[in-house]
Amino acid sequence: MTRKLLPHPMLSTLLVVVWCLLINDLTLGTVVFGAILGILIPISTAAYWPDRPRITHPWRLISYAMVVIWDILVANVQVAMIVLFKPNAAMSPNWVVIPLDLRTPEAITLLAGTITLTPGTVSTDLSADGRALLVHALDAPDPEAVRDEIKTRYERRLKEIFE
Repeated sequence: MTRKLLPHPMLSTLLVVVWCLLINDLTLGTVVFGAILGILIPISTAAYWPDRPRITHPWRLISYAMVVIWDILVANVQVAMIVLFKPNAAMSPNWVVIPLDLRTPEAITLLAGTITLTPGTVSTDLSADGRALLVHALDAPDPEAVRDEIKTRYERRLKEIFE
């Protein structure tokens, strides 16, 4: 019964929180309507999620989110400094191939989204076999350092969460 009513409990919780943040008002009506959305949307989309992603350590998602938010803030300042003060001739944009140890599609999607959310980097392509991600970096004089940072800072954490 609970599985039918809440096929994706974490998604339901996230929808309620996001709804309350979007409305920017924490009243009973807002929470109730968010709960209605949090129940109806996962039920109506459950057929499109035949294999639920297994999250082995869900509490680590919170620390991952904090790391990503911090990195977004820091990268915003770094990109602003690059754009404002670094001459174009001194910039070294690069394409970086990130070999992936992740295998679950949800984890790979979250990694690609994280890279794109962080200013200065964009995920552009996933190899056909799903074993490499192509990333463009705005200013990367050392592409290997960018690769290593993505693998240690994001991929390692995602591997702990999903696999």
